[in-house]
Amino acid sequence: MLKKKKRLNVPNLITCIAFFVLLIFMAVMTIVLPKQDFLEMENDYAEKFPQLSAKAVFNRTYMNKMENYISDHFAGRIGWIKARTVLETSLGKQERNGIYILKNRLAEKISEPDYSLADKSAAAINKFAESTEAPVFVMIVPTSAEIYADELPKNAPNADQEKFINYVYGELGKSVSTINIYQTMLSNRDDYIYYRTDHHWTTRGAYLAYAAAGKKMGYDPVPSEMFDIEHAGIDFIGTFYSKTLYDGVEKDTLDFYHLANGSPVTEVAITSDLGKDPEVYESMYFREYLDKKDKYASFLGTNKPIVDIKAENNGGKLLIIKDSYAHCYAPFLTQHYSEVTLVDMRYINMPLKSVIDLESYDQILILYNASSFMTDTNIAKLGY
Repeated sequence: MLKKKKRLNVPNLITCIAFFVLLIFMAVMTIVLPKQDFLEMENDYAEKFPQLSAKAVFNRTYMNKMENYISDHFAGRIGWIKARTVLETSLGKQERNGIYILKNRLAEKISEPDYSLADKSAAAINKFAESTEAPVFVMIVPTSAEIYADELPKNAPNADQEKFINYVYGELGKSVSTINIYQTMLSNRDDYIYYRTDHHWTTRGAYLAYAAAGKKMGYDPVPSEMFDIEHAGIDFIGTFYSKTLYDGVEKDTLDFYHLANGSPVTEVAITSDLGKDPEVYESMYFREYLDKKDKYASFLGTNKPIVDIKAENNGGKLLIIKDSYAHCYAPFLTQHYSEVTLVDMRYINMPLKSVIDLESYDQILILYNASSFMTDTNIAKLGY
């Protein structure tokens, strides 16, 4: 009996050819398209083309970097990543790149803290406070993952930030005054106090903390109704969005708070490189960032070693040792202090007293969000 000839499956052949043509096309486009140094959508620097060497090949760093390079520069990468995120969420996955995807917000996945690191940070703060005559205050701010913990996926890993904050406060000595705003943030959780797509608190959240801190720090906060609120940045998508590229959460609005009689600020001096003269500006708000993805940088610009704000009032001088939560918080304090200086310890690799005249300040505030305090090894530099 003669064997039947197999018929050519034309549709499958066409699909196969189309797939390989697409694959070759995407590879060619990846090669010929201009390469970006900075990935604005993800707010991160792109991997550079790795240098080939026997050592790099042997320890696999070359292949790892090449894989990252191709991933960062792959043609149409944003569309592919978004499609993957949509597919994964439709299948029930609620976490991507360390970010929980919730119904109305994105939230950071925070691992259990290293309490030995917290001990080192607390010891450094104690030593620092004992070495200066100015009163030292500490404010550790809970993040949205804590305040909206009930919205996280069931049994999702999530560090107990209240427990952590109370532990750190308990390790601080008598030379340090703690400002606990946990209940303030929790009781106002239905207000717009954290961005939905970013790790920062909103200007409203910062205002609530500023008002709560007034009694301990000795100033009377300006009532919220005295401010005109400018919706300066709309369609803001922040750091959490950058890690997920998930479009299912409403975009954010960034607000500036203004008083009718104007700002008392006379100058803002920003030191980008220690040892060099600062750049001087007239405003705390850098509006050019409102047209960029990183809209939060409109508050005092991007992170720099030192930012010094001078204001026309009879208040004293305040030093803030901080993370970026302080950027939208500091403008409120210019109503009460003639000078507010922000220092970022990530850029200070020498004793702080050799960079800042600590004796000239009337008060010192150490302000971090709980997530960054848990992991930041730079706070220990205060003990130098």
